[in-house]
Amino acid sequence: MKKKLIKWLKKQSQIKNLIKKKREAVDSRNQADTLLHSTEKNLKEHGTKVSDADKKAIETASANLRNSLKGTDVEDIKKKTQELVQASMKLGEAIYKSQQSAKPGDAPKDAKKEEGKKDDNVVDADFEEVKDENKEKSA
Repeated sequence: MKKKLIKWLKKQSQIKNLIKKKREAVDSRNQADTLLHSTEKNLKEHGTKVSDADKKAIETASANLRNSLKGTDVEDIKKKTQELVQASMKLGEAIYKSQQSAKPGDAPKDAKKEEGKKDDNVVDADFEEVKDENKEKSA
């Protein structure tokens, strides 16, 4: 009985390790897919803000990661994901700089202008609720 219990516990431990590895693989793939999607979207929208060399590095890292995702090597996927993260940092910096160089005072001023405007067609009215006696009797 004791040997069966030990054997069962070992098998449960192995199953737990397999599940952990599978989860790690799925999480790595999901992270890589998300990074690819967001990087490609940002590259399309803001690609003109980075140099051609940086753009090429991002495209190469994206292609390498996409090819890595076709396989099953989790460590390779993680490595290629990190390479894309490093390559896309220049794009992130360029996006951040362009947002900072935009006139930051414009949006709040516009919001204040909207708050100051009043709608002249607004009518204040009092009302009172009228009870229908026929409805109360039938209910």
